[in-house]
Amino acid sequence: MLRLIPAPLHRLAYRCADALRIRWWQLRQPRLTSVSVIAVDFDDRLLLVRLSYGSGAWEVPTGGVGRNEIPEDAARREFREETGIDPTRLLLIGEQEERIYGAHVTTHLYSTRISAAPRADGREVLDARLFPLHSLPEPLSNRTRQRLAIWREHSKQR
Repeated sequence: MLRLIPAPLHRLAYRCADALRIRWWQLRQPRLTSVSVIAVDFDDRLLLVRLSYGSGAWEVPTGGVGRNEIPEDAARREFREETGIDPTRLLLIGEQEERIYGAHVTTHLYSTRISAAPRADGREVLDARLFPLHSLPEPLSNRTRQRLAIWREHSKQR
């Protein structure tokens, strides 16, 4: 894919857009829908990403659901955009209600198994890696910790 904007400038644009989005959410307190995908490979390593904006913490791939978009389709799109991997099968494991910067957010949580290695684009995603479940990196975002707790509970019930 042809990239017309240099990567450092692209990352700066992401940081500026994120700051504007936070202000907008604080003012408007919208109701939003998002998705998160918890992916492990066949060696039971967890896929985590670090974005070029936000807290810099490691997170599971997450993103917004577009207008008239089905959450599962959004999960596939976001996962592909952030990791370079097309998930073959997504399993809905739960929903999480959150307040994020004043916005009321309903997050649909999905899980999947992957066999390919993730790729960071160096623009939105600075790093994408697989980690053993017993040795997750720090800092790990609080939201990711909460989502992993839901995933673990769901895994026990299966």
